Order: sequence, then structure tokens, then C-alpha cells
Amino acid sequence: MPSAQGAGFALTDWDGLNPEWSFVGLDNFIRMFNDSQAVRAIVNTLLLAVGVTIVENIIGLALALAVNSKIKSRHALRLIFFAPVVVLSIVVAFLWQFIYTPNGPINELLRLVGLGSWAQNWLGDPNIALGAIAVMVVWQFAGYAMIIYLAGLQGVPEEQIEAAALDGANGVQRFWYIVRPMLAPAITVNLMLSLIRGLMIFDQIWVTTQGGPASSTNSLSTLVYRNAFQYGEFAYSAAMAVVLTVFVAVLGVIQYRFLLNTKGNK
Repeated sequence: MPSAQGAGFALTDWDGLNPEWSFVGLDNFIRMFNDSQAVRAIVNTLLLAVGVTIVENIIGLALALAVNSKIKSRHALRLIFFAPVVVLSIVVAFLWQFIYTPNGPINELLRLVGLGSWAQNWLGDPNIALGAIAVMVVWQFAGYAMIIYLAGLQGVPEEQIEAAALDGANGVQRFWYIVRPMLAPAITVNLMLSLIRGLMIFDQIWVTTQGGPASSTNSLSTLVYRNAFQYGEFAYSAAMAVVLTVFVAVLGVIQYRFLLNTKGNK
């Protein structure tokens, strides 16, 4: 299997070109966890994954609840909110790179409303560049979460909601005790997909910042690419890919089991 072969290369010093290589055991993994740039990339990857997952699902659920109402424009709104999902991530990255430029739409709008002091070099400031990328990802995929939640909402019996309303339950109580348990499958799917996508973000980072400024937006995916294709350290990049795969698998299993237990306790 190619994946097993790649994991095997992580235990060598192969550069990706030379047919000769040596077995080095766990040296690449030890090097990675002693490499400050790699450690920062791990932290950035986890921050992006968790942050994007939380915000994306909150917005996606809010949009689903909104367009599931009886408003006349609900079909058009569904199309508008879902539209960014079908755009290539590279195209989205170039679009937001323009939006984030010092003289781009965001800063110009801030100046127009008298908030010019809030204008930022959004992708050039190490303190906010990672958050700017997270906003870009959430904008693109919140509509995807919305569609999955919307499909779940279609299966919620209106009779139960109406009966709860007649019993005096307010909107929050109806959502929490009736709608939320029935959305458990949709929540599980959405959180899993968002988490995996967040851990593997590459296009948006590479197009906009290539991991800069000052490595503030490096992720494991960008380091895997850079070490393999720019530095010729294929084995080291394979070790990073193995760690990324382990993160995806472990966090996915933990999240899935937690959600199943939560559903079972309802």
C-alpha cells in the first residue's frame, strides 16, 4: 500500500531521488518534535482545526435554522450561502488575498465608516494572519455545514415542536430538547468533516502566505510540501505526514465516540 510505504520511508533518510537510503528508526520523529518550526506548525494545525470546526458549525447551524423557516427567499438564500463551497479552494484563496490587501475591500470599508484605525495588514501581521486564514475557510465551508444541518432539520417532526410550544416551551427550549437530539447524526458528520478538513488545510495557506509571515501560518501540510519538494527531505516530510495522519485518526475517533455517548445518554 502506498500509505504504508510512505510511513516506512519516515523511518529512513531517503531524499526522494537517490536510490540509496539508510534506516534511521525514529530519528525523523525525534527531530520533528525538537524542531521549533515543526512544533509551531503542529500548534497552528490544531488551532486552525479546532477554531474552524467550532465557528463553521455554529454559523452553519444558524444559517440552517434561518433558511429552514417559511420566508419566501429561503431557496435563494440557500443557494447564496452554499455557493462558496463549489468554488475551488485556490480561487477562494486568491479572492481573499485580494480582500485582505492593505488597500483591499475590508480596509477601504473600515476607512469609509470612520474606523480607519482598525485597518490591518491582515496577512502580513504574524498576530492575526492565522485568524485571517481561518475566516477564509469558514466563509467557504459554512454553507456545506448548513446543507447537512438543513437535511437533518427536514426530519424533525413539526408536530413535536408545535406540541412543545403549546406546553409553554420557548424557542431555546424547543431547540435544545427536541431539535438538538434529532440533529445528532448531522452534528456528528459535520464535526468530523470540519475537523478533518481543518487539520489538512493547505491550498488557502500556500496561496496566501506560504506559511509566513515568520512561520506564523505554517501547518503540518505546508511543511510536508516544503520539506519534500523544496528541501529534498522526503523522509522527514513523510514523518510529518504520519503525525498528521495520526492526529486525524485519533481526534476523529475521540470525537465520534464522544458524540455517540452523548446521543446515547439522551
